[in-house]
Amino acid sequence: MQATQTIENVTLSLPNADLTVLRTLSRRMGWKVKMRRKSGLEKALEDVAAGRVYEAKSFEDLIEQLEK
Repeated sequence: MQATQTIENVTLSLPNADLTVLRTLSRRMGWKVKMRRKSGLEKALEDVAAGRVYEAKSFEDLIEQLEK
């Protein structure tokens, strides 16, 4: 007779440096790890909130900034 397992979903907040440890541990334990990636819109909104947005004054100014 086979026992029924209950699956729990857990959310963790880890530093990027510790992700390799989590991946190694999960492989050895037979766990499945799903990582949620931020969408482009989420990243863009974070950039706006942090002030990492530049508005070019003209087309020439835009080209100059892109060449840097």
